[in-house]
This record gives sequence, structure tokens and C-alpha cells, in this order.
Amino acid sequence: MELTIKNLLGFFNESLTAFVIFPSIICLGLYLTYRLRCVQVSKLYESFQCLLKKGENDQGNISHFEALSAVLAGNFGTGNISGMAVALSTGGPGALVWMWVMAFLGAAIQYASCLLSVKYREVNAAGEYAGGPMYYLKNGLGFSTLASTFAFFTLMGAFTVGNFAQVNSISLPLAKMGVPPLLMGVTMAVLVGIVIVGGIQRIARLASIIVPFKAFMYLSGALFIIVTYRQNLPEAFQAMFSSAFALKPVVGGVLGFGILKAITVGFERGLFATDAGTGIVPILQANARTSNPVIDGVATLIAPFMVMIVCTMTGLTLLVTGAWQQGLESTNMVTYAFQEGLGNIGAYLVMVSLALFGYTTILAWACCAEKAIAFLWGPRAAVWFKYVYIALIPVGAIAHVDLVWVLADISISLMLITNLVGVAGLSSFVIEDSRTYFLSERKA
Repeated sequence: MELTIKNLLGFFNESLTAFVIFPSIICLGLYLTYRLRCVQVSKLYESFQCLLKKGENDQGNISHFEALSAVLAGNFGTGNISGMAVALSTGGPGALVWMWVMAFLGAAIQYASCLLSVKYREVNAAGEYAGGPMYYLKNGLGFSTLASTFAFFTLMGAFTVGNFAQVNSISLPLAKMGVPPLLMGVTMAVLVGIVIVGGIQRIARLASIIVPFKAFMYLSGALFIIVTYRQNLPEAFQAMFSSAFALKPVVGGVLGFGILKAITVGFERGLFATDAGTGIVPILQANARTSNPVIDGVATLIAPFMVMIVCTMTGLTLLVTGAWQQGLESTNMVTYAFQEGLGNIGAYLVMVSLALFGYTTILAWACCAEKAIAFLWGPRAAVWFKYVYIALIPVGAIAHVDLVWVLADISISLMLITNLVGVAGLSSFVIEDSRTYFLSERKA
């Protein structure tokens, strides 16, 4: 029965990606990229500069560096590690190329989302800023029902993407070492509970410490392996582009199926890894201290760029070591690759990285879900939600890996589709505000 449900959900999600998400991101992403003059590239340097600005006199609860750390806490999750293994095993090497396309176009959509999030954000009774797609859908377009729908999809995403998928990916390699998944889940629940009660400010402070450390540690190991196996790099890139454009038909199939599979998987993994356009980033960014919403859009451009570096490094590591052809799944594939390149220490590096990546992602998604709960049912309900979220963490550790990823992909796809309605409907304001700000910046 589970396999039947899983297959039906998988077919639904692939259809959603191929016939709704793919054309929507292509159309809206290209439109915004053109009208905003390729903002994801032209303003990337300014995005780095935003991290150095404190903005103490600006309105908001946290600095841009803390906001970006919270964003990357959500982006730098197990999807950057185990998600790349899923991409290669289900969509082939070509999925990595389409993941780049999704991230590039998604960055323009994310820029617009964050600008709108700050433009239409509200201040609650506690003096905290709240924003995100639900607020610009309600305040910008007047679509209250759709705003509530997005908030509900955010809750789905928090439990599947931000909770179950993270814990599940961490439990796999630990289970092979004899650590019971349930024990790992309970331990993670306790560690999350210690921080989650402190809200976005505590999460942002913790993320600003952990995120740079975990990224440096993981990337150092991946880079060492890629350099060690550098003779296999040409073959890896050839496999990526050959698979991406279906220059060879899949065995027993037709030419078109290979490219369709690569596109759908690449876009799914790109969405899961970067969250670009899904709505989680503008929810977190809405708390930043700023003097102009455009600045917040610019500040988040660095996030998809950095996430793609991590994802690409993971993908290349799996390709050059041949790990993707060993018949392994999810985290176990990455563990194999790092063991091949670094010996036994590689397995421990992957486990520590997964634990840190997953931990901060669980915290970031908990914050987003809390904002969604508060939007739907008020701040009192949000307080109770924290305990439910913590109590369900062990469930992800014992759930079936394939079912977890399918549910996570569906949740994040529904978030993106709903968010795109708001971004498309308010795109004229994004373009107008951006041009006004950039013009005044040049004159100054």
C-alpha cells in the first residue's frame, strides 16, 4: 500500500514540476531577469556589501548578516548533501545542470519576494516584524484566502521539508554505525527545543555562528576530494551536459524521456536546496533592519549563489568518485564518496556536516512555521505549535526515506506555486521600486 501511495504521489509531483513549476519559473524568471536587468548578477557584489552594514537606526529586529545566516540556515540543509544524491540517482548527472538553471532564474524571483516581504510586512504586539508571501498576498493583492492557503502550505513544508527530511537524512548514516534512529530523533528534538523557544533572534544569532563554520568544514573536504580525483572532472562534466540535454536516449526508452526526467529532478532539487521562490526566504528576511525594501532584495542574492556552490561541490564529489553508480541511496551515497576520498574520517565529516546542516534547517523552518501559525490563528497558537513541532521530530527518523522526500517535494512545490501568484501580480511594483532606488543610488 505504501509503495502505491508513494508512486501516485511521485507521479503527481513530477507532473506538477514538469507542467506547472518548470514553465512558471522559466517565464517569470526570464521576465524578471530581463526587466530587472539581470539583477541576480549585476547586484551580486552589492549583496556581499550588505552583510557589512549594521543599520542600527533602521527598522527591524536583526542585522542583514543575521538575517542571511537565518536564510542560509534554512538553505544549507541536508538537501545540499543527501538531496544531490537523490538528484543523481533519480535524474542522472544532467539534473545538476537544470538545478543551476532553476537557481539562476529563482534568484530573480527570490529578489522580488524579499522586496515585497519587507514592503508589506507588519509589526505584531511584541514589536516583532512579520512578513512573507502571506502578507503581500493579503496586503498587496487583497487575496486573503490565498494568503491563508500559503500559510497552510508553509506548515506542510515545515513538517516535511524542514523536519522529517532533515532528521531522516541524518539518521541513515548513524543507523549504519549502530545508532538507533529513534534515539537520534529524540536527541535532535531535545537540541532543537533548547533553541526554538527563543524565536527568530536567538535562531539568527546561533545561525551566524554555525553557518560559516559548517560551510567551510564541508566545502574543504569536498574540494580536497575533487582535486584528488581531478583527472575525472572532464568525464563528469561531459556526463552532466550529455544527460541534461538527452543527447543519448535512456536504456529502453525514448530520447525525450531523459531530458524530462533531468529537468523535473533538477528543478525539484534546486527548489529544495535554495528555496528560491518558495517563500521561506522572504519570511526570514522580513525581520531584517533596513531603510528600503530594495536593499533586502539585494541582500538575499548571495544566498542562492552560495547554496549552488555547495550543491555543485557535492554533485562533483559524487561523480568523480563514482559513488553515484554504486546503487546507494541518499546520505549513504555521499558517505561512500567521502570515504573514498578521505578515508574513514570522510564518513565522520559527512555525519557532522549533516547534523549541523539539518539542525539549523530545522530551526529556520520552525521559525517560518511559527509565523504562518500566527498569521492563521494568532500568536497564542504559535506558542503551542513549538511543542508539537519538537514532538514530531523523531517521526522523521523512522519514516521511509522515499516517501519523506516525495512529501517534501510536493509541499515545497505548492508553496512555490502560491507564492508565484503574489510575485507575478505585484511584479510591476518590484520593477518600479527597483529602478527608482538604483537610479537614486547612481545619482548619489
